[in-house]
Amino acid sequence: MLRGAIQRGEPLGVSAITLLEMAVLFGESGTRLRVPVEELFTTLDARGGFQVIPLDVGVAAEVAALGDTLRDPADRAIVATARMHRLRLVTSDKRIIGSRLVPVVE
Repeated sequence: MLRGAIQRGEPLGVSAITLLEMAVLFGESGTRLRVPVEELFTTLDARGGFQVIPLDVGVAAEVAALGDTLRDPADRAIVATARMHRLRLVTSDKRIIGSRLVPVVE
């Protein structure tokens, strides 16, 4: 799915908080990745296919407006970012999908 979007030249965005989550999940003690997280970040940055979307006042206001459907602050920020920028969210997170707060690509 992502490869196709990249090959078609479609713009792709990643919430800044997603990078934080990746650093925490796949950091030094993480064993889910076959490459060090620093190498992954360098590769993502060098390819230029992803725009990092910052957390800003608008996203924070959208987080507050979401209500309590999602409890995880990072999930709320990711959903709010997608909503503020009118993006579809690529996720397998059942809580986010079930919330119907944002269009998703499953």
